[in-house]
Amino acid sequence: MLSKVLSSAILGIDAYIVEVEAHLTGAKLPQFRTVGLAEGAVKESKERVRAAIKNTGYTFPHKHVTINLAPADIRKEGSAFDLPIAVSILAAIGEVRHTYLEKMLLLGELALDGSLRPIRGALPVALCAKAKGIKGVVLPEENAREAGVVDGVKVVGVKSLADVIAILNDEGTFSPIEVDQKALFKSYQKYNVDFADVKGQEQVKRALEVAAAGSHNVIMIGPPGSGKTMLAKRLPTILPDLVLDEALETTKIHSVAGLLAEGQGIIATRPFRAPHHTISDAGLIGGGSVPKPGEVSLSHNGVLFLDELPEFKKNVLEVMRQPLENGEVTIARAAISLSYPSRFMLVAAMNPCPCGYATDPQNECACSPQIIQKYMSRISGPLMDRIDIHIEVPAVPFADLAAKEDGEKSESIRERVQETRRVQLDRFKSTAGMFSNSQMETGDLNTYCKLDEETSGLLKQAMEKLGLSARAYDRILKVSRTIADLESEENIQSQHVSEAIQYRSLDRQLWLE
Repeated sequence: MLSKVLSSAILGIDAYIVEVEAHLTGAKLPQFRTVGLAEGAVKESKERVRAAIKNTGYTFPHKHVTINLAPADIRKEGSAFDLPIAVSILAAIGEVRHTYLEKMLLLGELALDGSLRPIRGALPVALCAKAKGIKGVVLPEENAREAGVVDGVKVVGVKSLADVIAILNDEGTFSPIEVDQKALFKSYQKYNVDFADVKGQEQVKRALEVAAAGSHNVIMIGPPGSGKTMLAKRLPTILPDLVLDEALETTKIHSVAGLLAEGQGIIATRPFRAPHHTISDAGLIGGGSVPKPGEVSLSHNGVLFLDELPEFKKNVLEVMRQPLENGEVTIARAAISLSYPSRFMLVAAMNPCPCGYATDPQNECACSPQIIQKYMSRISGPLMDRIDIHIEVPAVPFADLAAKEDGEKSESIRERVQETRRVQLDRFKSTAGMFSNSQMETGDLNTYCKLDEETSGLLKQAMEKLGLSARAYDRILKVSRTIADLESEENIQSQHVSEAIQYRSLDRQLWLE
């Protein structure tokens, strides 16, 4: 007795088709074997499948059962194969018709009573089904809204093995879930925070607007309680709205990681991730025997916030250099190598010294220059090379804290940022893979950041008098270009360069002067 059921598995953030084959033969001693590089939870599925079939009211066959998961040269993980394995066995003994088995994908984890539990990666599975021309997907009810976001695929959410059997045997009525993709996307496109909540700090808010407009990485330096974290959390609210393709890609990553909230169909706002400084390099980049996405990928299309930057382990910070440079991270293991997208804005925050008060006029700093220098040296030059904007965040005066007027709303700031991004997209439309000013290389700077004699002289004078590092030169030009774009100026002018120079606090090392 032989049967075949279609299912799917996740590799990276994409899904591929898996054929679940069941072969039953007579045997004096019944056995249940699973082949096809089944790992962990897949091997354990036989006990769940056996109990679920019996508790659904069917007799588990007293035979030698062999389950093959094809293609057999790729490792299979997870519990989503429980349902297709159970259905393939029931089909082999004639309890389920074969009519629809090759026309739909089946996925789901079985409880011992035959009910279905949610799985990871429903969205990539539905996208895979659409790409392969498979019209139907049957999975747990909790995952139906997520998979239903994909147009052109009929998604049915079910509660139990009995429901699946009824669908396959044309018993009862089960309607595919209907999801208005655009309406759902719009309903989730809301933030719970706003820049209007921030009292004072107008210079810092301006710097973050410039950072958002040019997709520049930024570091904030200031004493404890000055509002660095509060400001960072609101940065996603002024970034350009996610488009649908970006939202689907972001949702795929979170779905694979199992981080989607129950019933959430899509992520429509830019993610904000803030890992603790005790995180490991595997937690930040991703890892595992079959690599899973880390924080740099979970913040894809959004913001990765590293608070207390010098407290992170040096090897953890160094592994960020590849994703910052390439917009993706590759994780290699003995058995497999996977790449995850990781195009994010890095926002870091730190105190100016170990005690935190080196730049605070209201509190006395107890740190010596040697201690401060040692504290700062925890951040490597190559990492700082990838941060365009350094901004000092002073303590907020009482007058600002007590002010009743709200600041400018995120929505109005975001409109300016989106218009500036459109200017950059038009500028770089002939350059593949370049979308913002922060991505410009030396050749692009020569083309798009030309300075007149007066402005060039100002920059030269600033570098000599303020002791700016050589690496600061390119960063100043990139930020100046963004400031000019914000003001709808075709050419970079002296006031744009002057403002950009102010965003190089760490190069000037003001608290050591």
